[in-house]
Amino acid sequence: MADVDEKLRQILDVLDQLAEDTSVPRNIRRGAAEAKNILLKKDEDLDVRAASAISILDELANDPNIPLHGRTIIWNIISRLEALSAGTA
Repeated sequence: MADVDEKLRQILDVLDQLAEDTSVPRNIRRGAAEAKNILLKKDEDLDVRAASAISILDELANDPNIPLHGRTIIWNIISRLEALSAGTA
């Protein structure tokens, strides 16, 4: 369980960095913060939280205004969340 917590903490750290990155549009930063808040809800299963966050991040990745580095970060977070939720099933 500690391994899952560590991986989740790393994902949350990257979401924090994205939410504070002034080189990406405000709606992307807001979405990153929203995904982080969903992941922090301890009253839901990790799989449900991960799926909700992935859904938000997928929408953000398809935003035409997002810079390439922001899209790459989001894809990285999505793949880490998918691996995390697959590992807990």
